[in-house]
Amino acid sequence: MTTPATGVAMTGRAMLTTKPVGRGAAARKYDILTALGAHALSRGKAEQKLVLRLMTLITARYNWTREELAVGQREIARLWAVDERTVKREMAKLRAMGWLSVSRAGARGRVTEYRLEIERLLKDTRPTWEAVGPDFALRLEGQEESPKVVPLPMKGEVPAPDLSAGHEWALAQGVLHSEDPALYGSWLRGLSRESRAGGRLTLAAPSRFHAAYVQTHLERRLLAACQSVDDSVSEIVLTVR
Repeated sequence: MTTPATGVAMTGRAMLTTKPVGRGAAARKYDILTALGAHALSRGKAEQKLVLRLMTLITARYNWTREELAVGQREIARLWAVDERTVKREMAKLRAMGWLSVSRAGARGRVTEYRLEIERLLKDTRPTWEAVGPDFALRLEGQEESPKVVPLPMKGEVPAPDLSAGHEWALAQGVLHSEDPALYGSWLRGLSRESRAGGRLTLAAPSRFHAAYVQTHLERRLLAACQSVDDSVSEIVLTVR
């Protein structure tokens, strides 16, 4: 049993190799929590409860700027609606899983500091990333940061597409350009027509991430544009050239 002054402090390292502060920090923090949540939902009730407790501790008390969570065991017990013995047991489980490690042992008047081992956490939760979406998995793998896979913002006016080919994708590009030239220039202009089989139209993207992003965020918009010029299009398939 600890005294009221005794508690824990948890410090964290960045997701993958990127510190979750500064530009893009909010998205990375949400990604970490999303990975935890998706993992928990795929597990049994006991592990779900353990991960939920960790997520609550992070969201309620984590200081991302200082990379520290300093809170007494009594306060954790109150937050989790458990006794202090349960807090000790759950923290020990998290250490055994490799998600937490002790960076500084506690002493009288000084809290124990724990490091949140995010790389290990992400490794353990990786099997459920695809359940969130292909763009989420690619982002956590670090591929989103590659200049090759992130289309640069368009500067100036985006020229209208060439409609001379006359097929459904050429005409649909005209529709998409008229709706949102910037979006078209960033994500849709780079798609090319690969093939058509019945109602299935296959488009090729310049990279795996590009294809995953379009499929996740823009597929309905693409299908609607294609159907507006050819109502026999029933499905769009994205591949990588």
